[in-house]
Amino acid sequence: MSDVIDWNAKVIEDFRANEGRVGGQFEGAPMVLVHHVGRKSGVERVSPMMYLQGDEPDAIYVFASKGGSPTHPEWYANLIAAGTGSVELGTDAYDVTVRELRGDERDQVYAEQSRRYPGFAEYAEQTRGIRTIPVLELKRA
Repeated sequence: MSDVIDWNAKVIEDFRANEGRVGGQFEGAPMVLVHHVGRKSGVERVSPMMYLQGDEPDAIYVFASKGGSPTHPEWYANLIAAGTGSVELGTDAYDVTVRELRGDERDQVYAEQSRRYPGFAEYAEQTRGIRTIPVLELKRA
């Protein structure tokens, strides 16, 4: 677990030092820092992740892929439980409401992310028959 925390800390530091841009494997990718409160611990956490801009200017989509792991990431469960969170997007920070996409809406958004970033198609293949990767809409509150 400490490797993930260290990796996240480096991405967060890079994001904040470069006005929302990061290097390495995510260079050029749209990144967001999502703040969420642990549903059990009550501790605020920050998770860096890729996003897809929504059709509405105040909405983005994030993907609970967890790198193709068979389980959902903790941030997903925290956001669903709270129904709210906050984001750092570029140099802007704001509160968001959380809505999980379902059915065709979810499938269309996930397909677009997979088209733009083929790693997401690989994650879906890795989880086929185990879980469907959730897609969340984060909308400015």
